[in-house]
Amino acid sequence: MPDNLPTIEFPAAIVDLKYPLMRLRQALGGKGPVRVVAMGSSSTAGRGDVVPYPYRLEMYLRQYFKDVVQRPHIRIDVLNRGKGGEEATEELGRFETDIFRDDPALVIWQVGTNAVFHNDKYDVDVVAGDIRKGLAQLRARGFEVLVIDPQYVPKMLWDDRAELSDRMVRLIRDVANEAEVNLFQRWALMRHWHVQNGISLEQLIDTSDPDKLHQNDWSTQQVSLALKNAIIKSVEPMA
Repeated sequence: MPDNLPTIEFPAAIVDLKYPLMRLRQALGGKGPVRVVAMGSSSTAGRGDVVPYPYRLEMYLRQYFKDVVQRPHIRIDVLNRGKGGEEATEELGRFETDIFRDDPALVIWQVGTNAVFHNDKYDVDVVAGDIRKGLAQLRARGFEVLVIDPQYVPKMLWDDRAELSDRMVRLIRDVANEAEVNLFQRWALMRHWHVQNGISLEQLIDTSDPDKLHQNDWSTQQVSLALKNAIIKSVEPMA
């Protein structure tokens, strides 16, 4: 974890979710286990020694309801369905086994990174269309969805990927708005840390990653905390 990091901010305009998580709120008010499914690629699955956000989110949510709300009987399971190297195009084929069968109270879908990273393999417009298809499937089955856009890291900002990253982020935002689902703006949040809070890009990435694509343990932790706070705020009336 990097040393001597400046203080970072979690601006409400970036972090707050647009829609209340009503299905999750209802599940948290019940008696059974509350399941959240995290679908995505390597920043969901995890890489190396970095603890990925699904495991952190599970711990933070359990801790919140145990210590803050003082409802220790609530069991929250965040099921990690991440698979490195995949994009929405492949993930659509895993919905039945990795999402539908678990009937989660919330689906978190991290998308868009590999469309830019593997720009020789994917077309961002096609990927955006596949995200649109996936959101339509999830909404048709009544699932609540929270989409996470790409990470703001050097590999996504070099050469031809800079313009492509910006386009992918805008496409994801547009598709989420069309489907009326929540978007967690990881790209904008990390960019804010870099531009406004003075965090260097090197302080955000896993330096053992030769691609300079993956976040380190510290920045993953901060994103996980921001995500936890956004989710808690969206179910706050219940809490």
